[in-house]
Amino acid sequence: MIFNFEKIQKFYSEFKYKIDKVKSIINRPMTYSEKILYAHIDIKKINELKELESYNKKYFSYLNFYPDHLAMQDATAQMAILQFMQTKKNKVFIPTTIHCDHLIYARYGKIKDLKNSKKENKEIYDFLKSASNKYKIGFWKPGSGIIHQVILENYAFPGGIIVGTDSHTPNSGGLGMLGIGIGGAEASEIMSGYFLELKVPKLIGVILSGKISGWASPKDIILKLSGKIGVTGGHNSIIEYLGDGTKNISCTGKATICNMGAELGATSSLFPYDFNMKNYLINNDREYISNIIDDNNINNYLKSDIEVYDNPNNFYDKVIKIDLSTLEPHINGPFTPDKSTPISKMKKEYKKNNWPNKIEVGLVGSCTNSSIEDLLKVINIIRQAKKKKLKIKSEYLVSPGSNKIYYLLEKNGLINSFKEFGAKIFDNACGPCIGQWKREGINNNKNTIVHSFNRNFSSRNDGNPKTHAFIASPEIVTSLVLSGRIDFDPRKDSLINEVGEKVKLEEPKIINIKKSKFSLKELGYEHPNNENTSIKINKNSKRLQFLSPYPSYDIKNFLNIRLLIKVKGKCTTDHISTAGSWLKYRGHIENISNNLLIKAINYFNNKINNIKNVITGNYDTVPSTAKFYKTNNIKSIIIGEENYGEGSSREHAAMEPRYFGVCVVLVKSFSRIHEINLKKQGILALTFLNSYDYYKIQEEDIFNINIKDIFPNKYIIIDIIQKNNEKYRILAKHSYNEKQIQWFKHGSSLNFIKKNNLI
Repeated sequence: MIFNFEKIQKFYSEFKYKIDKVKSIINRPMTYSEKILYAHIDIKKINELKELESYNKKYFSYLNFYPDHLAMQDATAQMAILQFMQTKKNKVFIPTTIHCDHLIYARYGKIKDLKNSKKENKEIYDFLKSASNKYKIGFWKPGSGIIHQVILENYAFPGGIIVGTDSHTPNSGGLGMLGIGIGGAEASEIMSGYFLELKVPKLIGVILSGKISGWASPKDIILKLSGKIGVTGGHNSIIEYLGDGTKNISCTGKATICNMGAELGATSSLFPYDFNMKNYLINNDREYISNIIDDNNINNYLKSDIEVYDNPNNFYDKVIKIDLSTLEPHINGPFTPDKSTPISKMKKEYKKNNWPNKIEVGLVGSCTNSSIEDLLKVINIIRQAKKKKLKIKSEYLVSPGSNKIYYLLEKNGLINSFKEFGAKIFDNACGPCIGQWKREGINNNKNTIVHSFNRNFSSRNDGNPKTHAFIASPEIVTSLVLSGRIDFDPRKDSLINEVGEKVKLEEPKIINIKKSKFSLKELGYEHPNNENTSIKINKNSKRLQFLSPYPSYDIKNFLNIRLLIKVKGKCTTDHISTAGSWLKYRGHIENISNNLLIKAINYFNNKINNIKNVITGNYDTVPSTAKFYKTNNIKSIIIGEENYGEGSSREHAAMEPRYFGVCVVLVKSFSRIHEINLKKQGILALTFLNSYDYYKIQEEDIFNINIKDIFPNKYIIIDIIQKNNEKYRILAKHSYNEKQIQWFKHGSSLNFIKKNNLI
């Protein structure tokens, strides 16, 4: 089926005119990112772009954009739909899809896991399906595939903007489409016809030269880049790739790179349109898109202008160069995706850091590396292993990216090849990547796993904080399980086979397979029906709960606020609202709130989920203490360090503290999505003017915060009273514009929008 054909056709027919109009106003060449962004603003507002050309003003400004598509995965879609229901709209304003990929377990194997997951999650799937029918949302049923792979195959198109309730939505940048992760509140607003408000991003240009060879892969580009700029290096920026090296990377390889840009804090990542993207469209029965591009003569509009390529330093805020001809495989981790180790240095690094060398499990899949290209390279290694009489030394788990990929493998006899190799095939879902792996027999022991996923935070994959998770390409993961060691380098090291011979692996190549076409029913898509469906939730349900609007604040000063927790060190959304077994409560605000910050470390005692109730003097869990404060009408504050809220787009990490009466989160710095989620939910998101003030704060401090005179670009005064009645004052910054201040004053963005009839 051709999805959204008329909309795409109309978009391309107007694209050239819009870009030419913008250029006539700003009077300069444009990067590809700018072309896409400015093609999605209200045509009546284009004249305002002239005012943004001042560097200082540009990057402190917000613009309103109208995306082409909204995608939601099943874990985040629940709250998004529940919030959308508050708008009283009859249908979605924008083409929207729901993808059931997060709630599927990974334990026994594809068939049994899918059957069990459907049974256990029936209430949720029925809710999402009925909402899809009622509001005219496309529905990709359980087992159809991972959201970003399905989007790439069926919906992404060069020059467009897609927003999604998942932080890895930028995966679409591999097909030249700007993808932006958002929270459920933003999704509900966009479904209602409201715009996407986005702070004008800075631009990072990554110039790729040369050509990848040997065991290196597109994954190694982003693994290397993450080591260069770190998990905050892309904050409030779009990473745009350019240079001749981009032409030597496949569409799915580009998608892998864009996908993991989220690990650098980037707003999005993007590649220019080229013949590799055109071939991908053709191979996925979407040649009509490339034909429309050709018919409208806009190929050169779907990339940066030639002047940008000639003088990139004049157009990007930062320029980074990577020579692909010298790129070697990388292995990143453990515990953070930006600890990057070239494979040639792993023998030294694992000893120096006392990492377990033995690999217990190797895993291939996730939205980052589950494409047909990835798995066909792996098959090449599997065939080599069979020919060379090699057996795996570690457990080996594989999750294909979609039904289309699984069926292609199956029709070509390659699923059996995986099984003969010793692999366990999980369903076409996120599974182990997001903590849905029911791993057995680890008992919190120190151990090493290696996977092709995107994140490797502590406890993320299997719930064990002692699991050292490393990230590598599918090819490297597969070679490592043949050795059973993290220090194995397939370029140089030999293996001993079953008959005692010393053998070496050859660099992997993509094998050729027969192509097939599949119906939408086979792929797992269901059209919304025309029935007037009602949505019902059992009042005794433990998994779904209707939402009520948050109360607005009495906008005087916030007085007598007590400290809930001062978080020590890295605090991702996994720490704030852990996934895994808690995913089942994502549609029930009361129950999901019982996991608030249960993985965070208390600064004062170095313990996890153990904080002081300053009223009773007793120590208890974070949720229990937060519940006590809420019951006793005590407002509270959370204190954190750098890049607070790093990781997924899950807005539960903002909704849970709001539910418990947390009114302020004060940190050294925020991740982009989490900061906007806090704002949307009506929590005051502040950063220390002086980051050293973080260390002054004590366990029993009382906070008085001057919010009467909150204005854009004006510091917030915080007076702190210590246990001994000593008083001191600190200043905090914020990034609220005038409209966002109204969100805060009304108790949430949705309250403000509804009250002012903006949807």
